[in-house]
Amino acid sequence: MPVLKIDRKIFAPFFLCLIVLSLSSCTLFGGNTTTRLVKAPASKQVYTEPETGISDFTTLDPALATDQPSTAAISMIFTGLVSLNDKLEVQPQLAQTWSLGNDGLTWTFHLKAKLKFSDGKPLTASDVIYSLDRALQPATQSSIAPIYLALIKDSDQLLAGRVSTLIGDSLLAPNASTVQIITRKKAAYFPAMLTNNCAYVVEKSLITAYGAQFTDHLNQGGGAGPFKVLQYIHGQKIEFVPNRNYYGPLPQLQKVVIPFYSTPDQTYRAYLQGQVQTTGVPLSLFASDKKRSDFHQVPQLWIDYYSMNYLVKPFDNIDIRQAFALAIDKTAIASKVWKGSVLPTNHIVPQGMPGYNANLKGPDGTTNLKGNPTLAKSLLSQGLRQEGWSSVAQMPPITLTYATGLSTMDQEVTALIQMWQQVLGVRVTPAPVDYNTLLDRVTAATNNPNGLQFWGLAWVGEYPDAQDWLTLQFDKASPNNNMNYGQNTSSDAARQQLTQQQLETADATMQQSTRSQTYAQAEQQLVNDVAWLPLYQVTTTFLRSPNVVGIVDNAQGIIPPNDWANIYIVQAQQV
Repeated sequence: MPVLKIDRKIFAPFFLCLIVLSLSSCTLFGGNTTTRLVKAPASKQVYTEPETGISDFTTLDPALATDQPSTAAISMIFTGLVSLNDKLEVQPQLAQTWSLGNDGLTWTFHLKAKLKFSDGKPLTASDVIYSLDRALQPATQSSIAPIYLALIKDSDQLLAGRVSTLIGDSLLAPNASTVQIITRKKAAYFPAMLTNNCAYVVEKSLITAYGAQFTDHLNQGGGAGPFKVLQYIHGQKIEFVPNRNYYGPLPQLQKVVIPFYSTPDQTYRAYLQGQVQTTGVPLSLFASDKKRSDFHQVPQLWIDYYSMNYLVKPFDNIDIRQAFALAIDKTAIASKVWKGSVLPTNHIVPQGMPGYNANLKGPDGTTNLKGNPTLAKSLLSQGLRQEGWSSVAQMPPITLTYATGLSTMDQEVTALIQMWQQVLGVRVTPAPVDYNTLLDRVTAATNNPNGLQFWGLAWVGEYPDAQDWLTLQFDKASPNNNMNYGQNTSSDAARQQLTQQQLETADATMQQSTRSQTYAQAEQQLVNDVAWLPLYQVTTTFLRSPNVVGIVDNAQGIIPPNDWANIYIVQAQQV
């Protein structure tokens, strides 16, 4: 579960006005002078975006990076066959086009003409398959390639050391401009998985020359993205300049600087002093800062939810699960605990994702987020009768396990426990544990009637496809199906298994509208079944200077490679 905290924020040296891309007529009035915003000269086309809470990048190797700061920098230097656009839809990148063979397994990518690395050397199909194979080589020790490239045929054999390479097997380069990848099963979501940084193309000659230390020599080449490294001072900053050999539209910014700040307070002060152009908003300042004209709040692909073990009573009963879900006022928790910095939700697939179903209903058949106490009480009574219990006193003790260390999480759990007590008359005991212990216990709950009963977790999107949020969480073979959806002894287990089959059908459906509709139907059933109890969608909140124009915010916090051509700096000019 990668964390997608994104900081893209900036100081305000002049009053805000509505900035349009042309900026031909934005005018400010003050005293006897009139000022307008104009595009700054090339010497001032510098964008400074801090990284907070780290002293350096973990790595700039695309095959290894998993943290957001590292992957954001990597996406400026390297690109792959495909990428995501502002709407998080898969689009061509190094590839001009791609197609799927009649077997449903052979993907053919035709590269754009005259591709080059940043040092001017040609980039061909051989470089693409080398990079994919390298990411999967056991010697590379990538923790992400075995996940995102797992669909490539025989990738498991390579990782196990049973074969020495996939080149000539499932990774083919029939000619310099054609790449063929053979998958192990039909999967419409395969292109979305190729947008991960482990599928980016790296320059073999640089790795041959420097080995694992090639990332300290990226000023010499290495990638084919919109920028190249100007200088990288470990522990201080990294600076980028445009890659003049980039195959797409060139960036207008002449330099991007990423300095490292150890604490959010330091970044925030630097923003107010005009030293950086973005900053996060501390929760303590959210109420006041959201009134600022440079304030932004963007939903992220991040859902906080609660899970119930379908093998442990009383949560093997659907009516009791629904009662617990409908006893919660999600809006109250979002506003009182999180001060409006999160969005209450009934959704599994989050807002901002391709495939988001705006018409999805909660377990009570409505879009209400305040709970339904009357129906919750009725469902609980019905569930108690089905179990042969005359009162809640006969229910097994209920314990809610969650990760400790964050005071707001303690407040959230306290609020939930009060709601269940007030609405249902049920006592729930909190059980805070450290995060790693929680993950171990959640994993151990799989197929375990003696495992964890009730827990809180979060899922942060790994790739923007509904498969990542649905099949990957709830299918019978998924390692994330720790709540044992479909694989249990409850009276509705057979219907749950039909939903799992529906998800598998959607995974292999290439017709996108049909696929989206199938996923939406399955998601609604999962919500009705309380496979997850979604509570809220996390947002990123930040300040960004109005002198930075052209950034399109999205739920994954990324800037697509070609979008850098639309970003530039403006300054005030007296007229």
